[in-house]
Amino acid sequence: MPKPPFAPLDFASPVVEVEVLADGSQVLRSPQALDDYPPKLGLLLEQWAAAASDRTFLAERDGDGWREVSYGAALKAVRSLAQALLDRGLGPERPLVLLSDNGVDNGLLQLAAMHAGIPAVPVSPAYSLMSRDHTKLKYIFELVTPGLVFAADGERFATALDAVGLDDCRLVVSSNPPAERPSIPLAELLATVPGAAVDAAYTAVGPDTVAKILFTSGSTGMPKGVINTQRMLCSNQQAIAQVWLFLAAHPPAVLDWLPWSHTFGGNHNFNLVLRHGGTLYVDGGKPMPGLIEQTVANLTMIAPTLYFNVPRGFDVLLPFLEQDAALRDHFFSRLDLIFYAGAALPQSLWERLEALSIAARGVRVPMVSAWGSTETAPMITTVHFPLEHAGVIGLPAPGCAVKMVPNGQKQELRIKGPNITPGYWRRPDLTAQAFDDDGWYCIGDAGRLEDPERPEAGIVFDGRVAEDFKLLSGTWVHAGVLRVTAIAAGAPVIQDAVVTGHDRAEIGLLVFPNLAGRKTLCPKAGDDVEALLGCDAVRERLRA
Repeated sequence: MPKPPFAPLDFASPVVEVEVLADGSQVLRSPQALDDYPPKLGLLLEQWAAAASDRTFLAERDGDGWREVSYGAALKAVRSLAQALLDRGLGPERPLVLLSDNGVDNGLLQLAAMHAGIPAVPVSPAYSLMSRDHTKLKYIFELVTPGLVFAADGERFATALDAVGLDDCRLVVSSNPPAERPSIPLAELLATVPGAAVDAAYTAVGPDTVAKILFTSGSTGMPKGVINTQRMLCSNQQAIAQVWLFLAAHPPAVLDWLPWSHTFGGNHNFNLVLRHGGTLYVDGGKPMPGLIEQTVANLTMIAPTLYFNVPRGFDVLLPFLEQDAALRDHFFSRLDLIFYAGAALPQSLWERLEALSIAARGVRVPMVSAWGSTETAPMITTVHFPLEHAGVIGLPAPGCAVKMVPNGQKQELRIKGPNITPGYWRRPDLTAQAFDDDGWYCIGDAGRLEDPERPEAGIVFDGRVAEDFKLLSGTWVHAGVLRVTAIAAGAPVIQDAVVTGHDRAEIGLLVFPNLAGRKTLCPKAGDDVEALLGCDAVRERLRA
């Protein structure tokens, strides 16, 4: 039986130019030139403050309702905050560090810093709240030399602040100032009257001004401070606008939890809303027990037009949508697009999302993805055509070029474009290592064409270049592909898996169980973890 059609959505035509080089490499480019784009994000805020002053820009939960800030109010606050930052000696070499989770105050402060040419440095709250020795946070502070630190809840971050020592750097809080440390209330900064200094600083901001310093995850060492310029951020949003044409139809409404300390939430999503005059509802929930319920509650109030998530986020949310038809129908009621990134999406999750879309609307809401990194602000390739399955990461965005270089059994991906970082903050050694002799950024990922005879079908993500390994037999194991295949084959009982077997006789899998999925097979087990792990129905499912 054929599947229902896709909901109509205005995309740019999927076309690509392919140049084959003498060494066997291929260079893929969009034939669509990148149009002119604003030289700085501040112009977008000014644009919408003039065109839609009363429209809500940022919102966050406040009791039973929402605290909302309009575009007009946001611009007013940004100018006051920018003046206050300048008054306190912040500048290109004395950035603003933000320790807190996403929030209205956090967003306004980041925009204010960028408005005045001051780098904004949003730091993952985990470095403050989950670390015992705060080693990575100390390293970031030593590298960045901040002029001011923001913590929405001062007492919550008191231990981390004591660990790093602020020296001559001052602390700003929205509420709950720490008892043992002096701080400045954010309200004091908001009361600042903007003057000639902020106007002069804003005029001086240009495409090559450092807008942000975003830190990589540091999973294999200390985090790297990636310079994000205004050019990177603005060119990326122009590229998105040229391939996702439907964004011009109406202002997007986005409910999002993805952290602004990472490029997916902080650049792709935040700036997309700003570029198109939309509304960003800050989701205080997260895809984990005890916090996903906040996301579900928010979704009963807000029907998004775009929904962004990582595969784990969809995995945790799906049971709620599957068990509550009213929530499902509300979620899909005006949804234009479902977008996943950050990791590979198992096909089993894809099919469950598709089934929910059909049940709610009778059509398939397009599901797409993209590919990039902190160093690319973030989009290099993007999907702008309907897909039948997960795994395709799209085609090069306008202005970007992707070079596919033979590397063993894989095609290594290297990139150029206006969205590529000029380097790492105060680490010229790391910057030199990141680019090849021809100036291509070496991201370390691999890819292949979905259909070599039809390159317009897109690139498929093929794992990391360095993650594959050989068994004792000499057989190559493609770990990334095998991981996704294992999760899909074990759906719904496997949440994630680690592939092992380097220099061993056989492949091994370290499996992380999906307790919610196991409950569907073993309803009598309830919340008993041991019973869910040992349930016969689960064993039978895995043996099938």
